[in-house]
Amino acid sequence: MFGIVRALREKGILCINKRNADYILRFNPRRLYPLVDDKLRTKMLAIEHRIAVPELYGVVQVEGQVRGVGAILDRYPEFVIKPARGSGGEGIVVVSGQAHGKYRKLLLTRDELNHHLFNVLSGMYSLGGQPDNALIEYRVRFDPIFEGISYLGVPDVRIIVFLGIPVMSMVRLPTKSSDGKANLHQGAVGAGIDMATGTTLSGVWGNDIVTEHPDTGQPVEGVRIPHWDELLSLAGRCQEAVGLGYIGVDIVLDRDKGPLILELNARPGLNIQIANTSGLLWRLKCVESHFAELGSLAERIHFAKEQFGINSTACQSA
Repeated sequence: MFGIVRALREKGILCINKRNADYILRFNPRRLYPLVDDKLRTKMLAIEHRIAVPELYGVVQVEGQVRGVGAILDRYPEFVIKPARGSGGEGIVVVSGQAHGKYRKLLLTRDELNHHLFNVLSGMYSLGGQPDNALIEYRVRFDPIFEGISYLGVPDVRIIVFLGIPVMSMVRLPTKSSDGKANLHQGAVGAGIDMATGTTLSGVWGNDIVTEHPDTGQPVEGVRIPHWDELLSLAGRCQEAVGLGYIGVDIVLDRDKGPLILELNARPGLNIQIANTSGLLWRLKCVESHFAELGSLAERIHFAKEQFGINSTACQSA
């Protein structure tokens, strides 16, 4: 067992115990967790810092508001309902249109949609089963660059940020088995991204390394992510806004509005290492060695692209 752990560390793989002890506990003050665990608070904080997010149409906070939610929904032909404290994509309903008093998500009736809202408020999808709020917001239409490598849902880009410096990234691509959700644990494909250029690498699907999307057959590698420098800058600004030292930033690319912050995570998963066929540990150590030298966000972005690109070896002995 200890031999396996030693071998993983020699390859720079960050294991969950080390992530928790050396990075999350050290750099993420627990008092700040509510800023990222509650999507409503995250959205309000982003708006305060002029960080682009999907437009908020309304918030359902108590059961008495459910019956009147139609007044909000009737103004928008498309929208998304999500639990404020949900995780793993659970409880999210995407409505792509309305017809004859029904909502186009396998044709939900108003009563069925109201029932879902009651479930959200009860805490069915929240962390720890605590009472929750339901957010009603703009439905993202993904950038055409993802047209051939996504099934139904909206892909997102996960960027790990440590001490203000983006260190690793991947794009999460919905599949049929993930029910159109960009969640690796539910069956989405995660494709690594070259930090220097924003170009996708090979992907991981379940336990398998893949080069093609399982549903469309289109290559998942070699795709140049639009607005790459802007995505890196947004990720860095999010870290500054919440004050947590080690976070995952999830960004969607809307075809009309460009990059939008979807949510933040104080305990980002480690599968991103598999998607990139590279370990996080040496990158994190490199950041600890150099972050004090980097004052501005522009300097931190330049450092990330220079040190953590696919062809860079500058920090690998850190």
